[in-house]
Amino acid sequence: MFAIVEAAGWPIWLLIPASVIAVALIAERLLFLRNKTVAPDGLLDETIQELRQRGVSEAMLSRLSEGSPLGRVFAAGLRNIKSSPEVMKDSIEEAGRRVTHELERFLTTLGTIASISPLLGLFGTVVGMIEIFGAQNAIGNTPAILAHGISVALYNTAFGLIVAVPSMIFYRHFRAKVDSLTIEMEQQAIKLVEIVHGARKG
Repeated sequence: MFAIVEAAGWPIWLLIPASVIAVALIAERLLFLRNKTVAPDGLLDETIQELRQRGVSEAMLSRLSEGSPLGRVFAAGLRNIKSSPEVMKDSIEEAGRRVTHELERFLTTLGTIASISPLLGLFGTVVGMIEIFGAQNAIGNTPAILAHGISVALYNTAFGLIVAVPSMIFYRHFRAKVDSLTIEMEQQAIKLVEIVHGARKG
């Protein structure tokens, strides 16, 4: 591995931190953006059941807020349970926007890495070409310098693509996942409001 880095030259050091950050962000988002973490199954039914048995309590609101992003949305609505359905929905929408922002955390950074990695690879390619054309001397081309310039050009191009392609794939995947989770939370929150105010039975 060190031999590859050495052959790629100093431009590769711009891509290595980008690759490390991308891997860390992908791992973190894979762990966080799971259905059971964001919108646990059965949470709506459990909330309705507890609400009918014991009503709204601070302990219930605290447990919902600390349990999951969907729980925070439910808690925001239940804090205004005595208000009109419109007020309850407004509070849920505000909490939903905050939760969505949390779900989208780090995605901009991952998308940026996916976009700039090919450019950093291209920069390394240009550096390698400069070394090749700068190898001219009175006798001719220096083979060692030519070989080094070619390796810098090719390794940086390849590494830039290696970083960019998975980053873009996971960026698109996470964007779609956030949209799906947001819609699911919105639907469950609407059900909660309608059940609380008697518009539906469950």
